[in-house]
Amino acid sequence: MLRNNWTLTEIQDIYNTPLLELIYKAATIHRDYNDTAEVQVCTLLSIKTGGCPEDCAYCPQAARYHTGVEVQSLMQKDIVLEYAAKAKAAGSTRFCMGAAWREVRNNKDFDRVLEMVKGVNEMGMEVCCTLGMLDGEQAKKLADAGLYAYNHNLDTSSEYYSEIITTRTYDERLKTLDNVRKAGVTVCCGGIIGLGETHSDRIKMLHTLSTLPVHPESVPINALVRVKGTPLENNAKTDVWDMVRMIATARILMPATMVRLSAGRAEMSLAEQALCFMAGANSIFAGDKLLTTPNPSFDEDNLMFGLLGLKPREAFKQEKELVG
Repeated sequence: MLRNNWTLTEIQDIYNTPLLELIYKAATIHRDYNDTAEVQVCTLLSIKTGGCPEDCAYCPQAARYHTGVEVQSLMQKDIVLEYAAKAKAAGSTRFCMGAAWREVRNNKDFDRVLEMVKGVNEMGMEVCCTLGMLDGEQAKKLADAGLYAYNHNLDTSSEYYSEIITTRTYDERLKTLDNVRKAGVTVCCGGIIGLGETHSDRIKMLHTLSTLPVHPESVPINALVRVKGTPLENNAKTDVWDMVRMIATARILMPATMVRLSAGRAEMSLAEQALCFMAGANSIFAGDKLLTTPNPSFDEDNLMFGLLGLKPREAFKQEKELVG
């Protein structure tokens, strides 16, 4: 049963369940709500890179850090559509475009993004954007252009948030999610573990996500990718068991949501990824880069899918099921 009234104590109890028991519970719920052989394959492209005015402590694209990321202006629409076509040919059914902006501004660049959204939508792919904060009118424009999903992560708990980002507030993040939801666009929202947060922070973030009026249709669980030049470059590598625990808890709390095994996958073995799928992950980013950080190649993922008996989920599956 889908619930939006989880208590912190309930989530804490689930999160602290002995690991093998937790995986079993999550796998059972996953089987009840989803086709466990299906994995949504998404491709993420940075359409405008670097030079961001924000101070997110994990991000190589913040202008204030010296990470070797070159600033690149907004890409041309035809080049973006070429990338989308290659991603589709390689098996991706969702194409996400990321711009290193603090917020969307009503200018020619936003008009160009709207044209990109139209173009990718016409290719029969679910199109997603992550462009920073946006207001209700901008969300409506994106929806009218054919946007399927909008990504705007909470990153961590509201209590720990100011330790990681000071240039915007948690409430501003939640407001953007509300604007997206009201525009009729599906919500993609998750977080990052390995930022220096406590287990309590992780539980509180999952509480925020699972008690939204509607669960996000997609919840990415990211492991921090430690980038030289960022304040978090010396953080410890995220333990794979922490990733498995987060994915399993997210699956139990939000049974029908796509739970995405996201950043950090390049540092995981095939066996570790298999455990994440068993624990309820049913979405990945494919392609050799996640914005500016490494990711397994399409060929590696195809081998993994073959070995584990996984298949890509078709685009717009939910809508097709509702119509059918």
